[in-house]
Amino acid sequence: MNMQAQPASAYFLDDRKRAVETHTLCVVVDNEPGVLARVIGLFSGRGYNIDSLTVSETEHDAHVSRITIVTSGTSNVIEQIKAQLERMVPVHSVADLTVQGNAIERELALIKVAGKGEKRMEALRLADAFRAHVIDATTESFVFELTGKTSKVDQFISLMQPLGLVEVSRTGIAAISRGHEAMKI
Repeated sequence: MNMQAQPASAYFLDDRKRAVETHTLCVVVDNEPGVLARVIGLFSGRGYNIDSLTVSETEHDAHVSRITIVTSGTSNVIEQIKAQLERMVPVHSVADLTVQGNAIERELALIKVAGKGEKRMEALRLADAFRAHVIDATTESFVFELTGKTSKVDQFISLMQPLGLVEVSRTGIAAISRGHEAMKI
């Protein structure tokens, strides 16, 4: 048998599949018109996906907003996203909460469920188990408010489907790092 060994070359490293990772990025930006569109344009223009997006002004006097983006890609893509965000003019700082570790992530969902009789009672029982609050009720429906990890919200929604799930509205992930230090402005 005549077997030749493959030469050791960096070019062969690209043939391997790279693992896709999900990261939560917090971006502090100037609170002015068009900034969100520019940040989102960076993602869409390069074909990066956004799994979740939340944004709100966090410091009125400083006129800054915090954008929380959950995105996925290889480690190289994530690094490229962070580097490109940091180069944008209205961006003050970028933090990768996934790399920092031990961040707190929560999502708010409003879930409308319609039903009568036993299904109605089961929906209320499950809502109590998940610590969901009834924020609106009629004789034929409920609107539940649920806050928690995305997996908890997903699980609650899947349990409500056979009980008469009508509609869901979700905020996306809000995240913050643990500890006493604040993110740079």
